[in-house]
Amino acid sequence: MFASFFPNPRLFFPSAVLWTVVCMIVWYAFARDLGPSLSLGWILGVDYPLPLPGDAAEAATGPHAAAMNLAIDLWLYQYMIVAGAVFAVVWARIAPHPWFRWSVVASAIILFVVWFQVQLDVMINNWFGTFYDTIQQALAAPNSVTIDNYFAQLVTFLVIAMIYIFVAVCNAFLVSHYIFRWRTAMNDYYVANWNRLRHIEGAAQRIQEDTMRFASVMQSLGVSLVDSVMTLVAFLPILWGLSVFVKQLPFFGEVPQALVIVAVTWSVFGTGLLALAGIRLPGLEFRNQRVEAAYRKELVLGEDYAERAQPATLAELFDNVRKNYFRIYLNYLYFNVARYGYLQAGALVPYVALAPTVVAAGFTLGAMQQILRAFTRVESSFQYLVNSWTTIIELISIYKRLKAFEATLREAPLDRIEQEPVSRTG
Repeated sequence: MFASFFPNPRLFFPSAVLWTVVCMIVWYAFARDLGPSLSLGWILGVDYPLPLPGDAAEAATGPHAAAMNLAIDLWLYQYMIVAGAVFAVVWARIAPHPWFRWSVVASAIILFVVWFQVQLDVMINNWFGTFYDTIQQALAAPNSVTIDNYFAQLVTFLVIAMIYIFVAVCNAFLVSHYIFRWRTAMNDYYVANWNRLRHIEGAAQRIQEDTMRFASVMQSLGVSLVDSVMTLVAFLPILWGLSVFVKQLPFFGEVPQALVIVAVTWSVFGTGLLALAGIRLPGLEFRNQRVEAAYRKELVLGEDYAERAQPATLAELFDNVRKNYFRIYLNYLYFNVARYGYLQAGALVPYVALAPTVVAAGFTLGAMQQILRAFTRVESSFQYLVNSWTTIIELISIYKRLKAFEATLREAPLDRIEQEPVSRTG
């Protein structure tokens, strides 16, 4: 699954994580301060602003901070591009691979684009704060905000949104091609070893269907995982900073960094709850693929051989399908009770946490919108397993089926579940 597409997966993925950690440490240690000397932002007309004099007017502080943040962000993008290029060049030298351009180079590009999308989301979050403060000002004092200022805010959002849409569409197009290349690599690898794999139950289905499903699931699951991690990296400091507005929590009183504590605690609780409720589902999904494959195979053989696909045999095989589906339905019953109950209750959590601050008028409407949006982003990032659990179950099932190919090619024994016969009891 991975060796067909990535160079030496056992080393590649740990090295990618380690390189990311090293680059982050270097960035915060000293590379961030090298921007004024090394940044090429001046080519795009974005350079570091000169320091403000000590007697600068307060009105100049905001534009200066905005210009400085833009210059730093542009320098960060350059730093990420160089770091990704170094990583790719090193792996190109030490482990050449026929799919290198897609597995390594395209992966780096996708990660960079996802990070850029997250930064656009941060810009939108900041816009919400400014926009709702403007609305609050306009409603409190008639004609204090001009119609031009109001529409200027909407135009700002429109510009950010259009950039986001363009980038998202381009990235989705790239990811689709990336995933199909991965499927192609798996398909070519398994087909080249067909004589060693053909005896495995449902081998044809595993190569044709499971590689397709693996690729499509990885597309949604992998991209959402990267997006969740990067959203967490971007929004957790924002939520940390916004926690200065929230000093108290209901029932607990004063709690430092209350918003972060609530988001993490609620998300960990939900992840543990759903993992416990859905612990049996991966095995049931795997067995479901086996009994379906056995039933389908008998029907296919019945097309060519009159002695196959007899009613009694088909009845027994379909009975296996029925029993396994009923077990899945029962397990999903209490899993969905836990899942939907948790998600619906979660919609009220930030409002409950903000109750004392709202009653005390501890922030503006704009600050509240920023807090709610940042809280939702951080919470959803921590809830990656909660939101993706059914997809993860499907991926585990597919992985178990394709893992039989890997075991066969390594001449290792099959997993115990692969050796279970498809009997009348399923």
